Amino acid sequence: DFLSKKKRYAPFMVVSWGVRCRLAFAIFLACAMGSVQQDAHADDEKNFLVVIDPGHGGNNTGAPGVGGVHEKEFTLALASRLKDILEAADIRVVLTRTDDKFLSLRERTAVANRVGADLFVSLHANASPSHNRRGFETFVLSPEAVAIDAPALRPPGNNRSRMQADSDEISAVLESWQREHSVERAVTLSRMVQKEIEQTRGKKFNRGAKQSSMHVLLGAQMPAVLIEVGFIDHPKEGVELQDPEVQNQLSAAIAKAISKFLATTL
Repeated sequence: DFLSKKKRYAPFMVVSWGVRCRLAFAIFLACAMGSVQQDAHADDEKNFLVVIDPGHGGNNTGAPGVGGVHEKEFTLALASRLKDILEAADIRVVLTRTDDKFLSLRERTAVANRVGADLFVSLHANASPSHNRRGFETFVLSPEAVAIDAPALRPPGNNRSRMQADSDEISAVLESWQREHSVERAVTLSRMVQKEIEQTRGKKFNRGAKQSSMHVLLGAQMPAVLIEVGFIDHPKEGVELQDPEVQNQLSAAIAKAISKFLATTL
């Protein structure tokens, strides 16, 4: 039931933080941490590393949402919350950006490859032309995208046919296999993410785990997913996504899925 679908990016705003909001999040973090730690500590011998990618940034604001919010701001706020929960559970986290700066799509996965991440998770919020869609969905690369991506990343001049394979060609074959295997594991993670978010956002808004040619996932050498947590341009859902408590719930659900995946799959 994995169908290809055209991706729509969408922008969001950072919710202003008051003393009460920070206090509420501190209390929430303590509760969420205990839940995540149960799964993360199942493998105490490995300190997992996750790269979280706050979608968009800089002049790439994403699509407009309710009240003029921007996705780039929302994703950074959500990524920061997710980072806090995961780190509290002894999972190392690297953000592709920590401020409002532009990064190319290839630069984002390059960060994950460079640090040797176990997972790459790109956070986004959705939007639609009609402004009447809502719900959450998670994407992984389609087989077609993987087939095109692996050869494209090979060094120039390293794609000619030979009667006898050399070490470079063997490496290319292994890398291609690794990417395909990573996508299989990403599918597992995408289903876990959908299941956990469903617990807080409701089954009827579960748009499913899907495969598509998401450019931001291209080049990742580890399981990589793109999560659309909701539609920021929807009159109701767009407002809900600005609520700090809803952001807390979303980040906790994603953290739960990640910790379960790391403990049982890698």
